[in-house]
Amino acid sequence: MTDPARILLPFDDELLSAPETGEVLYIRPPAFLPQGFAGFPHIVCEQGFKPFSDRLTQDNLTVVPVASGEFPMVLLALTRSRAENMANFARACRMVSEGGYVVVSGDKTDGIDSMLKAVKKVYDVDGVLSKSHGKVFWLTPNAAPPEAWEAAVEPKQNAFGYLTAPGMFSPEKIDVGSEMLTAYFDKSIKGAVADIGSGWGYLAKNVLEKCERLTSLDLFEAEYAALEASKINITDERAAFHWADVTTMDKPAEPYHTVICNPPFHQGRTADPAIGISFIAAAARIMKPSGQFLMVANRQLPYESAMEMHFKNWEILEQDRAFKIIRARRPLKRQA
Repeated sequence: MTDPARILLPFDDELLSAPETGEVLYIRPPAFLPQGFAGFPHIVCEQGFKPFSDRLTQDNLTVVPVASGEFPMVLLALTRSRAENMANFARACRMVSEGGYVVVSGDKTDGIDSMLKAVKKVYDVDGVLSKSHGKVFWLTPNAAPPEAWEAAVEPKQNAFGYLTAPGMFSPEKIDVGSEMLTAYFDKSIKGAVADIGSGWGYLAKNVLEKCERLTSLDLFEAEYAALEASKINITDERAAFHWADVTTMDKPAEPYHTVICNPPFHQGRTADPAIGISFIAAAARIMKPSGQFLMVANRQLPYESAMEMHFKNWEILEQDRAFKIIRARRPLKRQA
C-alpha cells in the first residue's frame, strides 16, 4: 500500500468513526502508522513480515504474526498476492463483530479494483473513496464469505513435494536461480551453516541432503508463513528456524562457516538492489574469516561493488543470461 494514510479517508471525511472501546485489528499494516490513528482505541497489528513487525513494535503497538478473536472493526491493507488478499478479507469478515466494519485499502497495482468487484458480488459495499492511484472501501459483512477465498491460501504441496502457499516466493515451482546454486553445495560446506532469507526451505533442504559435513543449519526468514512452511518441509534435526530481519542481524557469538542465500530484491513491485546489498553485508557480519558466502542473484543486479566493500576475495562462479553465482571469502574487518 503506497499511501498509508489512504485507509483513514472515510474517518477524515466523517463517514466512519473509530470504535470507542475494544481493539481494532489491522491486517498487514505498513511499517509506520499515520498520526491519524492517534484517536483510535487499542490497535492489534497482524504483520507477518518481520521488518515491519519490529518497526511497529518500536511504536509500542501490539503486533502478532497471526491474529485470532473478535474485533469491533478490522482494517486491511493489500499485498501483491490476490489469493492472500482475498483470504485476508475473508478472515476480516469472520473476525469482525456483528455490525462492525471491515475497511480495505490498496493500490490499483495490488488489485484493489478486481477485489472490490469480487466483493460486490457477495456484499453490499457501504462506501468507496479514491486517492493516490488506489481505493479504500468499507462494509458491514452480513453473511459468511465464500469458503474458497480463505481456502485458496491454505498451504499445500506443490508439484515438487514442498509445502507452499500463495504470497510466498516462487510457491509453485523451483526457482531457477536457487536450483543453480545447489550445484555448489559440496564438501567445502561444513560445520555451522546459515541460510539467510530461507523462504519455504528449498536451499536449506538441499544443503542438508548434500553436505554430510554440515553440523547445524540456521534458517532465517522474514515472512512468518514461509518460515512455518519450511518447518514442515525440513525435518532434519540439524535445522533450527528463526523468524528474523536478516538486515539487522548482529555478529553472533559463534560465526558461521558457510552462509547461503538467494536474497530478495524487491519490496512491493519495484526492484530495490539495496535489499540484496544489505543481505551481503549481513553475511559478512555473521561468517567466520575462514568461511564462505554462496549467493545467487539476477545477473543485472549491481552487487559487485557491495562484494568489494564487504569481502577481501570474491568471484563469479557461473553466470548465464539470467543469473550469476557468487562466492565470497574473508569478510573485511569492518564487519566485526
